[in-house]
Amino acid sequence: MSSTTYRKLIATQLSHNFRSAIAITELPIPTPASNEVVIRNHYAGINAGFDTLLCRGQVPYMQLTPPFDLGVEAVGEVVAIGQAVETLQVGDAVATTIRGGGYREYQAIAANLAVKIRAPIPEILTLMPTGLSALVALERVGEMRSGEVVLITAAAGGIGHIAVQLAKLAGNHVIGVCGSAAKVALLEELGCDRIINYRTETLDAVLRQEYPKGIDLMFDCVGRQVFDTCVDHLGVRGRLVVVGFISEYTNDLESVTQPRIYQKLFWKSASIRGFLMPHFSDYAAEGGDRLFDLFYSEKLRVAVDPMLFQGLESIPDAVEYLLSGKNCGKVVVRF
Repeated sequence: MSSTTYRKLIATQLSHNFRSAIAITELPIPTPASNEVVIRNHYAGINAGFDTLLCRGQVPYMQLTPPFDLGVEAVGEVVAIGQAVETLQVGDAVATTIRGGGYREYQAIAANLAVKIRAPIPEILTLMPTGLSALVALERVGEMRSGEVVLITAAAGGIGHIAVQLAKLAGNHVIGVCGSAAKVALLEELGCDRIINYRTETLDAVLRQEYPKGIDLMFDCVGRQVFDTCVDHLGVRGRLVVVGFISEYTNDLESVTQPRIYQKLFWKSASIRGFLMPHFSDYAAEGGDRLFDLFYSEKLRVAVDPMLFQGLESIPDAVEYLLSGKNCGKVVVRF
């Protein structure tokens, strides 16, 4: 290593605005403990919703006091190993999914937490943990089968475009919801059976006219009115999996006054199910292996958004870009 210090992004205070909550700090590059490896990160994935909620202190299962580290998934290269490490060597490409391990130039972690990969390419960031979340949410929570009608919101986003492909590979009719011509083009390439551009069509009207029996499985990342429309169009024994609610991440939750939701579920034996990957960690290893197999065998396409974000200083811009909904595929930052 040519330098003796590295930089990382930290949250110095809780704030409703991600940009005002963060700062860059410089530290000595760590020396690995006997069971550790030191990794130079090449790319990190942007998780704008999680980043924003974390800096607002609104992630219920994490009560963090500033300062704390930010970022999760990263790919990079092993640059030093501890004396007891036998599974990795200097020069190996690895992926990591550790909270606080993403938005930094170097990290030291236990060797067993690093996953060896073929090359430190940004596409891996879409598979871990984003693609894994899509797989587990569809299969384990949504109980996805074959021959169903599956609707994916934010379908051209990082998690959405993987969910689209997994649903197609399982033999389903897939509806993709998006908001731009570029996203429509991506979903066409991925084989979506029906693409709904909500800027040119009305989601409720399309579903009412073209899918009068309702939808078997819905995968919603958006929330608000999109969520309400999804509930209205659940079919008999339909399942709606809540994977996120990006429409409300930067605002206070909207107060809703309407009849209770059970009257929309009961008569259809339908259900709404929440999904959070940390609650399904026992499926991570098997699911990750399957995703890598699909990717390396070219059965799964990974889309990385072409917008270039370079260095720690660009991360606030990347977060705002993702929250704006402009991205096609996974948003990444390069170090």
